[in-house]
This record gives sequence, C-alpha cells and structure tokens, in this order.
Amino acid sequence: MANLLRWEPFAELTALQKQFFGDNLVSSFKGVNIPTTDVYTKNNELVVEAHLPNFNQDDVNIQVENNALVISAERHEKEEDKSKKYVVRESSSSFYRSIQLPERANADKIEAHLDEGVLRVHVPLTPLPEPKKIAISTKTKK
Repeated sequence: MANLLRWEPFAELTALQKQFFGDNLVSSFKGVNIPTTDVYTKNNELVVEAHLPNFNQDDVNIQVENNALVISAERHEKEEDKSKKYVVRESSSSFYRSIQLPERANADKIEAHLDEGVLRVHVPLTPLPEPKKIAISTKTKK
C-alpha cells in the first residue's frame, strides 16, 4: 500500500522566507547587513549618525533638499581575474536616508565627518526662546 503525501506548492518558499527573515517578517534580517542610522538632539544641534562600514568619503553624498537632510552613499567594486572561471566580478552597495529637518535648523552651518565607518552630521539648531514667566497678581477688594 502506497503512502499518500500532501503536496504543498509553497513549502519551499515558506522555508526560504523563514531562513531569510526569521519566523516573522518583523524580525531582523538574518545574514543581511542593514546600516543603522541614529538621529538625536544634543546641545542645540541635531545629530545624525549613519554607520557606513566600507564606504569612503568619496562614496558619500549629503544634501539639503526641500527642508530634508538627504544622505546617500554608493560603492562599486570591479575585479578582473582571467585565471578563474569568471572574467569580471562586480558588486555594489548603496545607502539612502532622508531626514526631515526641524524649522529651527540652520542648514548653512551643517558639518559632516566620516570616521572609521561612522558618518556624523551635525545640524545646528536655533535655541528655543526662554519661557516668559507671567506674574500672577491678586485682586484686592476696595
């Protein structure tokens, strides 16, 4: 007597999905290096830290466009080796982030530094005015 097996046409696709994304799609990508970006304020400036390992200064482009800080990076590598089975092997990596700038950002004085794979962009912010204290008086009866 032959055993009957139920055929599931998407079983392989589901297994690949779990291998690549984990058990749910919200979990972090396994085996995929996604650069992280941290955005925070400190000492009246907005600081953006983008972790860009293996990118050089020439690979990175920073612009202010429509009141947004746009950081993009692209790197291409090309290797030729006639002794192997391939003649040319090419690879590329890219990165793109757009961060909306607050109204009090001073776009003319933005500074950026790339050190050991970490890009730090400092956007000066106009200090907020000090709150004005309102004195409370009591109404005296006449």
